[in-house]
Amino acid sequence: MSSPSKRREMDLMKLMMSDYKVEMVNDGMQEFYVDFHGPNGSLYQGGVWRIRVELPDAYPYKSPSIGFVNKIYHPNVDEMSGSVCLDVINQTWSPMFDLVNVFEVFLPQLLLYPNASDPLNGEAAALMMRDRPAYEQKVKEYCEKYAKPEEVGAPSDDKSSEEELSEDEYDSSDETVVGKPDL
Repeated sequence: MSSPSKRREMDLMKLMMSDYKVEMVNDGMQEFYVDFHGPNGSLYQGGVWRIRVELPDAYPYKSPSIGFVNKIYHPNVDEMSGSVCLDVINQTWSPMFDLVNVFEVFLPQLLLYPNASDPLNGEAAALMMRDRPAYEQKVKEYCEKYAKPEEVGAPSDDKSSEEELSEDEYDSSDETVVGKPDL
């Protein structure tokens, strides 16, 4: 076993033993989800986000790819893709860091200290600089709507009203049998 794969395995085990819920995507150890709780004392406290983590072949020499699965309103997180703008992960990553650092230091710091001057979500950055109370209200609304602890990992709620109808409520005329079957 090569050194990067041993390190990947060790870091993943360390993360799992740190009381994080980790869900593997497949048999390999390169792609998984982690349930991340908003840090205490932040606007995000009480929210839970599913974080998608992808480890490159060269991990730990190359940084992991980190993204929020459920929506979060934050200047440094792309609202549509969930991509994170974080210098430590994107530019100054070092093999000295591990996955526990990402979830216990880097992401909490990101949520506690948003940087409106380097935004991925321009609307959130502008609102934060222009009207702090309105920004804080929108963060709380997103937490209540998209980061409920009981809904993390549940299927998306973006169904149309037609999809939500049960079979009993939806009368489909193509189910009626016309004529006699061929014998």
